[in-house]
Amino acid sequence: MQAQSTFREDVAGHSGLARRVDPQSPEFAEAFGDFLLRERALDELALQRSQRAARQSGERFDHVLTKLGLISETDLWALLGKFLHIPQLEPREIPVEAPLADAIPEKFIRANGLLPLFVEDGRLTLAVTDPLDLEPVDALAYSTGYEIALKLATPAQFEKAWSTLYGAKQDGVAFVDSDLRANDASEFDLQRLRDIANEAPVVRRVNQIVADAIEQRASDIHIEPSLEAVQVRYRVDGALRTAETLPPGLKAAIASRIKIMARLDIAERRLPQDGRIKLAIRGVDIDFRVSTLPTAHGESIVLRILDRSQVSLDFQTLGFEPKTTGILRKTMRNPNGIVLVTGPTGSGKTTTLYTALRELTQPDVKVFTVEDPIEYQLAGVNQVQVQPAIGLDFPSTLRAILRQDPDIIMIGEIRDAATASIAIQASLTGHLVFSTLHTNSAAASITRLIDMGVESYLIASTVKAVLAQRLVRRLCQHCATPLETREQWRKQLATEEFASEPDRLSAPKGCPHCRNLGYSGRSTIAELLVMNERLQRLVCENAPDATLEAAARENGMTTMYQCGMGKAWRGETSVDEVMRVTRMD
Repeated sequence: MQAQSTFREDVAGHSGLARRVDPQSPEFAEAFGDFLLRERALDELALQRSQRAARQSGERFDHVLTKLGLISETDLWALLGKFLHIPQLEPREIPVEAPLADAIPEKFIRANGLLPLFVEDGRLTLAVTDPLDLEPVDALAYSTGYEIALKLATPAQFEKAWSTLYGAKQDGVAFVDSDLRANDASEFDLQRLRDIANEAPVVRRVNQIVADAIEQRASDIHIEPSLEAVQVRYRVDGALRTAETLPPGLKAAIASRIKIMARLDIAERRLPQDGRIKLAIRGVDIDFRVSTLPTAHGESIVLRILDRSQVSLDFQTLGFEPKTTGILRKTMRNPNGIVLVTGPTGSGKTTTLYTALRELTQPDVKVFTVEDPIEYQLAGVNQVQVQPAIGLDFPSTLRAILRQDPDIIMIGEIRDAATASIAIQASLTGHLVFSTLHTNSAAASITRLIDMGVESYLIASTVKAVLAQRLVRRLCQHCATPLETREQWRKQLATEEFASEPDRLSAPKGCPHCRNLGYSGRSTIAELLVMNERLQRLVCENAPDATLEAAARENGMTTMYQCGMGKAWRGETSVDEVMRVTRMD
């Protein structure tokens, strides 16, 4: 405790200018480690592991934390700021023009990760990316004669601000020049295209786009060319928002760079292409699925971000209600049959299936998955990537798997009658099968299978349960405000089970913690249809979706709307968000 107190005073006690403790010292590792334990950012085992790795490698303790993937870069900087009493840099504090541009060399700023913000009353406010290396700060204080006040900036914030303040002009000229040469290059001039895509301004801008997306916890990056501009948008918590608008002269250079990273054909601009990229972003391995599509004004590119560090394979963490989780776990223990998870693209179906498989995987159980593509690798699970181009499609792969003596099979998606037929056969021969469908509700999955050509009596005898789900955005707990129409909704929801609890009906407001969106993170709402004798009889009679859903509700099923309103009642999400996702009028 004494070491931590002394360390804080030495580093941050004199506006950041005093520095008396070595960040590679055991004292720092001990003091900051104790702080992380109290903040519950690490458990004791992870702390011991990271401290041991720091001693063995000779690296700084805080750097080891991100390299091991124990703490994300964003969280680490927030924790360092709190530990050292250095406030975080807010986006609104980044200046429009660089202060003291003539007095402070750009190379010095770039090399040391320093960002001058503003001068006021003889004090220079400075953003630093490394609050433990203050020698450059001392040098700047000496050369300018200003007292220094510190703000803490993440490397992603610094890169973006530096590019805007210092690198934009020269990068813009280089980009336009690169793009003109890229447009002139023919299909056969591959080396020329590669040279353009490997130029420093192009590489730096693409890396910045990716780093910003990771910083904002985006799930997708959209790069969309038009006649007037190239729009870069991020999908954060399921909602698209514009990150930046670039000049149209950048489209060819950026497209070529991403194609090289994904090992795609950079000369082919007429056909869609799919690829993958694996990058280590500040200590965390992240996969990207890349899709290119020719449009009227260039290639539209989408990168799906698969960040394993942000995925928790735990039903409670994903937001499932205890009642639903209990029934689902009981259904998962069936020795055979089919369990379906349904919903639109991006609703978390694969993550739910991975969570189920993680719980079921045991040394005495053989588990296979057939996926397109494999999103996350699971320990103890045999995962197969289909490759239709060479004839390795879902049906042929499933036939081969059935000869491998599996206990549990997960099919990425039932897309056609052939895949559905083999899934049915597998369940009838004593295997437990998990798969996904694209339907709007649990009851609609039955109709979808019948439309594929599966006999209704086979569906009734093999399908054990259907889980339909959506993702709703969580309200930011720092700024959520009471709902103005609270009384109206309280009366409307008075008959629901959750109405016996105190209500916390809230609405989004927006603050720096959530980037003024009002939401931060997502949670799952779901409905679980479990087959019983009555439902089996209705399926055999080809009953409509509404009849099946009514019977399921009589059997105790909570609908997605009810599940979502329960979360809204408890203040986890908003009523508007539930209405948007469930499309209820």
